[in-house]
Amino acid sequence: MTLTTSKITNSEVFDRVESQVRSYSRSFPKTFGKAQGATIFDKSGKAYTDFLAGCSTLNYGHNDPDLKAALIDYISADGITHGLDMFTEAKENFLETFERLILKPRGMDYKLQFTGPTGANAVEAAMKLARKVTGRNSIIAFTNGFHGVTLGALAATGNSGHRQGANTPLSGVTRAAYDGYFGADIDTADMLDQQLSDPSSGFDAPAAFIVETVQGEGGLNAASAEWLLKIRAIARRHGALFIVDDIQAGCGRTGSFFSFEGMGLDPDIITMAKSLSGMGLPFALTLMKPRLDIWKPAEHNGTFRGNNHAFVTAAAAIQKFWSDGKFEAELAEKSTYLGERLDAIAEAHDLGRRGRGMMQGINAGTGAVAEAICRSCFRSGLIIETSGAHGEIVKILSPLTIDKQQFAAGLDIVENAFEEVLGTQRAAAE
Repeated sequence: MTLTTSKITNSEVFDRVESQVRSYSRSFPKTFGKAQGATIFDKSGKAYTDFLAGCSTLNYGHNDPDLKAALIDYISADGITHGLDMFTEAKENFLETFERLILKPRGMDYKLQFTGPTGANAVEAAMKLARKVTGRNSIIAFTNGFHGVTLGALAATGNSGHRQGANTPLSGVTRAAYDGYFGADIDTADMLDQQLSDPSSGFDAPAAFIVETVQGEGGLNAASAEWLLKIRAIARRHGALFIVDDIQAGCGRTGSFFSFEGMGLDPDIITMAKSLSGMGLPFALTLMKPRLDIWKPAEHNGTFRGNNHAFVTAAAAIQKFWSDGKFEAELAEKSTYLGERLDAIAEAHDLGRRGRGMMQGINAGTGAVAEAICRSCFRSGLIIETSGAHGEIVKILSPLTIDKQQFAAGLDIVENAFEEVLGTQRAAAE
């Protein structure tokens, strides 16, 4: 969720030509031209530490040298740029690399569908396939979930601001309560099972459940493994497919390639995008159990279903970061450090920490306070955003590859911003 400010652009061409629908540029009123690692530079040369990372699209940082070299070599050799869904060497290498280093070591058996370039495209394909397989229409989505803003995905998205932008009925989705929505003492999985088991509850038999293990835009709400296993069991008991949306939480953001590893979930369908390309290139993927692959040729298609440049960088990223356990060990160490730093900030101001892995933040209490904190961070050279139903969460999404010194310095800025904003409030109250 981006911050709200007045007219802030520093080049009038944006106001003159670009649509008012833009958002992040309103929070970060600079024109940027260069980036490396966890640092992005405005056109005057001022450096900013990036704790936004393209909303988890740049998990491996800006312009990783090995990924960049692989892409430059491919382009220099006149590699295929666009090939619809034809066979290409770049696609072949990606498929072999993904199967060898991601699927097989985890004992996973999935077919890969290359959808359009965005996460919403992957979600649309997943929901459409679930309806085709089951012959049912209704999809169970969860409170505070975010799955995209194209009409099908938007129906599953909870945020009212996005939903109101459609100006048309959003149908085919039934909303259920996420883990902890009514507090720790109410088991929302049991509630959902009871509603689905009651023929008079008004719930239609669902085609699928779609869930994020950690709700990025929804406020860093992290579901427990116990709750997720219950939801999967409920889906299967009622003849529905179980879809995990791993678009923001995947590719290492929560500490492992898939956000649900170690939970025993075994989803029927998985959606991925954002950091899948490894370098910020558009690339989305829908993974499905082989038995579900009942598509007829071209039944779900698109002009950009498979980005060859993204195939190149994605394969390079998987080879570099996921061929052994070193990267995951580094993520575990950084995640622990992040949690400790955020706990200290939260305790100092009687607030609460949210999320897990490298996808954590602090509930600042209100959207206004969180927004003020993020503005303070930006003035100090840190790009960071809010999330949550009211924009109340200050969310840390640094590149996973950030070095420890820069990570610590960025968190120092966050700590100082909390003290500046909340300290001022306390002084005013006294």
